[in-house]
Amino acid sequence: MRFNEIGQQLRAYRMESGLKAEEISARLGVSRAALYRYEKGEVIKLDTVNRLAELLKISPLTLLGIGVEYYAKPVGYAERLRQIEETADQILQVFGPICYPITSDHYDAVLGQMFEEHAESMGADRLVARAAAEQLMGVMIARKQMYQARKPSIIGIFTTASIQKFLAEGIAPAARVSSKLRALAQEAARREVDVIINLMESEPIGLQLGLMAQGEPNGPFTLLRSRERATLAINPFASDSLPNMQSGVAMITNAEDAVAAHQRVSELAWREAIKGAAAAERVRVLAEAARG
Repeated sequence: MRFNEIGQQLRAYRMESGLKAEEISARLGVSRAALYRYEKGEVIKLDTVNRLAELLKISPLTLLGIGVEYYAKPVGYAERLRQIEETADQILQVFGPICYPITSDHYDAVLGQMFEEHAESMGADRLVARAAAEQLMGVMIARKQMYQARKPSIIGIFTTASIQKFLAEGIAPAARVSSKLRALAQEAARREVDVIINLMESEPIGLQLGLMAQGEPNGPFTLLRSRERATLAINPFASDSLPNMQSGVAMITNAEDAVAAHQRVSELAWREAIKGAAAAERVRVLAEAARG
């Protein structure tokens, strides 16, 4: 049993559940300190695993890292992705208008404003919504800081349709915000697309970005490789999804057949993708069209 991985998944599912550490520890009959020790990888009894799984409404096998992990909210998935990225040497992302770890600090600043104003629109639920927003932003920023410290190689394959949608709607289109902030979010999206254009042209070491030549994938996915293993993450949540949005179910697995199948798809997509200056020019045309 890999107790460190059990602890990591326990933390992700705890965040997914929305339960506080003290609530879970009280129901289990253990101290909050003990729960945190489990999350850090301390030996945990199978009976405790079973009780935790029942409390978190997941399979004990899932908590033990056997089979597929499922996440119905962005925060649980984001936390689990952060954990996997801690040891990843390569990140390959297929689909999407952006790759979150390489976005600018301005993106985070505007997204934080969007989450905050949306939370204030929730009336009696605004305190819960604000706490959820702060939790999700904290996880995301931690992911970015870790990328900047470790610099794993990144391959990102974007699509024309996703970039057009991003330019038209701006950051966090589902958020209920003022027209002023919505305009700021659209301008921030244009700035991020300009960042992508510059990176496509400059082609920095360890960062490769391309534009899918044709068609759209069935859904976004990410392959993360470390020395020990390869992990597949199938993700329905955009990086600007609202904290409590449930637009689908994210799945994470180390199953060799699933990883191999998605690897073949991504290799073909990358081989056919438009890259370098040609890709930058295509995206520049999209950006100029959006500006009118």
